[in-house]
Amino acid sequence: MASHKKMDLLGISAFCESLGMMVKAGIPITEAIGLMAKGSESKGALKDALIDMEKRIDTGSSLAQSMKETDIFPEYAVRMIEAGESTGKLEDILFRLSDYYREQNTIAKKIRSVIIYPTAMVVMIIVVLLIMLFAVLPSFSDVYRTLTGSLSSGSYSYINIAYIFCWVVLAIMVILVVLILIGFAMWKGNGKKSIEKILSKNATCRGLLEDMALYRFTSAYEVFLASGEMQDEAVLNALSMTDYEPVEEKIKQVARRMEEGVGFAHAANDVELYEPIYGRMLIPGERSGNTDDVLRRLIELLAKDCSNQTERLVSTIEPLLSGILMITIAIALLSVMLPLIGIMNSIG
Repeated sequence: MASHKKMDLLGISAFCESLGMMVKAGIPITEAIGLMAKGSESKGALKDALIDMEKRIDTGSSLAQSMKETDIFPEYAVRMIEAGESTGKLEDILFRLSDYYREQNTIAKKIRSVIIYPTAMVVMIIVVLLIMLFAVLPSFSDVYRTLTGSLSSGSYSYINIAYIFCWVVLAIMVILVVLILIGFAMWKGNGKKSIEKILSKNATCRGLLEDMALYRFTSAYEVFLASGEMQDEAVLNALSMTDYEPVEEKIKQVARRMEEGVGFAHAANDVELYEPIYGRMLIPGERSGNTDDVLRRLIELLAKDCSNQTERLVSTIEPLLSGILMITIAIALLSVMLPLIGIMNSIG
């Protein structure tokens, strides 16, 4: 049995944490998987996968192999579990994976907010413009046309300015929505690298992409080290989890420096993989034998940086779109009110 519906990040985190707690309690893997299957929802891909995993483990498959064959777990989780089984550190790896995917879920939510909120604001602006163009402005036009016979005379020509302005802004907003949809489709498809290059032209977006890539790499590197791998092997294995070309190139430079006999901390500091303040944390940690503790602290700081960069991006976009919305409404209303003021003055 193989399911192609992947588990979400929070689901993977919960799975790893639950299994880790059972392993810590001394429950055999087969029995732990069976208990999780019974406690799962009555139907669904996860329950089917757990039942299938229990059968495979009973027939001699490893936990990692059974997870891989269900096809609902990401490759990273499978590789980490495999490393944990081979080094006897399965319990520790499970809890680390749980923390990793929980934090990834938090970051993913923030990233979605960066996309959803501006899109919602743009759609709101489009709705307001459509109301102005097909309800508000025509009503005022009919009134003024009745009074003057023409919108081109005197101060009543202002309403034509409102029409032009609203149509121009509407065209810009529609183009923006189309570009967002195209960008989203490319990001999900084969155009992710192209979108990253475009986003990298903005300093805030570039910082966010770099921080996320460094967070993924450092988290993977720390877990690979915990599984018992050597530093150079851990760097190469964690490289595939980075998923951002500029950071990948720096990590490759780190790997080349390590081939020359330089430790990870000094190599990372030499190529400026991390911010100087973070890079300097690694060297004393490596010298004192506290690399694991320093890496965990570094992961926390990188996660916080990702969160801060995301909030900074939202705080930049929010007032910009809100300003466009308010200016559009203000200009449109002012354009239709000026003729009314002219009428009142002429009556007075």
